[in-house]
Amino acid sequence: MNIVTAAALSLTLLSAASPAGLAVAQTASPADWRTVAPENLLVIDTAKGRILVELEPRMAPLTVERIRTLADRGFYDGLKFHRVIPDFMAQTGDPLGTGAGGSDLPDVPGEFRFRRGRDAGFVAVVATPQGQAGLVGSVPVVTQPDAQMMVTADFKTGAQGLFCPGVAGMARSASPDSGNSQFFLMTGARDTLNGAYTPFGRVVAGMDVVRAIKAGSEAGNGRVEDPDVMTRARTAAALPAGERPAVRVATGAALQREVARVQAERGAAFTICDVQPPAEVVGG
Repeated sequence: MNIVTAAALSLTLLSAASPAGLAVAQTASPADWRTVAPENLLVIDTAKGRILVELEPRMAPLTVERIRTLADRGFYDGLKFHRVIPDFMAQTGDPLGTGAGGSDLPDVPGEFRFRRGRDAGFVAVVATPQGQAGLVGSVPVVTQPDAQMMVTADFKTGAQGLFCPGVAGMARSASPDSGNSQFFLMTGARDTLNGAYTPFGRVVAGMDVVRAIKAGSEAGNGRVEDPDVMTRARTAAALPAGERPAVRVATGAALQREVARVQAERGAAFTICDVQPPAEVVGG
């Protein structure tokens, strides 16, 4: 269950751990923050540190439910990051550690696209040939404009998640409906994955940890000798109250200020993959 390999492209993620993110955190009002629901916060502990992933059930409800179920069973504890390619992704979730394993649960259908309603909280950032690129929660998406909803039977419009740095995706084999337990965390951007793999969330804290996971060799297509492991993975909702982290993510005016700052910094090279909502971790 390997994802395709493409040429490397490294883009910088911004978060509350960066100087720019800290500036947003210090100037934003309480109304400029939203708190990630505990059931939508995947807490992955490793020897290198902690990774926090905001799950996005509005985009991929079946995949998110699978990740929650396996994590809260303890299925992921001790599993290897068996395939890691720098500036691309770190893949894990295989009990065999070879890329060929899965859980005892049935495969999950691909959720490559979704229907977006006005209640999805879409934040438009930049126009694209396909419509608009922006964010649903923390995840970058491309979608048709809201006006398109007026001519559809369900008052929704088409949308697709984008594989930018930090995005969490479900691994699969050749069949598009073969997702099971394996997933990957992006460290680069890959347009070739868009519409072919299921994005189900995004790292909101710990990208430095993801980037520090031991990489494999290019000759071995990323296969890692003596790999790092997930020592524990649970949703925050399943952790004891005293161990449960909380994450606040910038929204509203604070997010718009961050978008404007990154647009000015990147200039004509700006894309939606350059935007990561600043986040603040409390407790845990």
